[in-house]
Amino acid sequence: MTIDEKIFEAPEGEIWVDDVLSKKRRTDLEKFAAEKLGVKFSHIETLNVALTHKSYANEFEPRIKYNERLEFLGDAVLGLASATYLFKHFTHLKEGELTKTRSGIVRQSTLTRLAKEINLGDLLLLGPSELMYGRERDSNLEDALEAVIGAIYLDQGWETARDYVFRQFLDEFERVKVTGIPKDYKSKLQEVIQRQPPKKISYAELSSSGPDHNKSFEAAALIDGKIFGRGVGRSKKAAEQEAARKTLIKLGELV
Repeated sequence: MTIDEKIFEAPEGEIWVDDVLSKKRRTDLEKFAAEKLGVKFSHIETLNVALTHKSYANEFEPRIKYNERLEFLGDAVLGLASATYLFKHFTHLKEGELTKTRSGIVRQSTLTRLAKEINLGDLLLLGPSELMYGRERDSNLEDALEAVIGAIYLDQGWETARDYVFRQFLDEFERVKVTGIPKDYKSKLQEVIQRQPPKKISYAELSSSGPDHNKSFEAAALIDGKIFGRGVGRSKKAAEQEAARKTLIKLGELV
């Protein structure tokens, strides 16, 4: 079994089949890959899987392949590529600072924004439950961009995937050079609230979803019990940071 076959091997209890691409779908994907990703795929079907949401796959029996496993792979590739860039170009940072910097760059808000910039949502295959809002849903866009990175790695190898991440995140890396290590939004929000006694800030977990190895959490930042910001992240802490960031924006403390 090749690595490609292993990656797409269906989890126990599931049966997958290949989706048959229409001529238009194939053309659209090839154009997107060339113009938006700067990558020529040997097997454009791999990119199609990266852009297939589970809700769409559920409409077929047996299921066609969908993007959750590619998302898992892409998350790891993105982490390694961004760490490689920071290690080479931010030689003055210590280990803890490198970790904080990478976390500040590779976060849901950044991934979602970058996905929107390349109109990734337009090519997502979604089931009926996701059609109304799914193309703009932050979690769908984040997951799809990671799956695309996984698809590039699987189809073209490490160097091409690494270079794609470098290109895609270059503005983020350059921004950090100017602004420094990304802010701890929870600490900043705490400072803002402390200037307005007797107001108090608290956080609440609203929901969690996904398999154990790849959970997504939604949290809310509350001021005196009222929700001011919501955030989604791969951990409870990340979700709270995003909720704090959105609260700071609402309060006029961030642009």
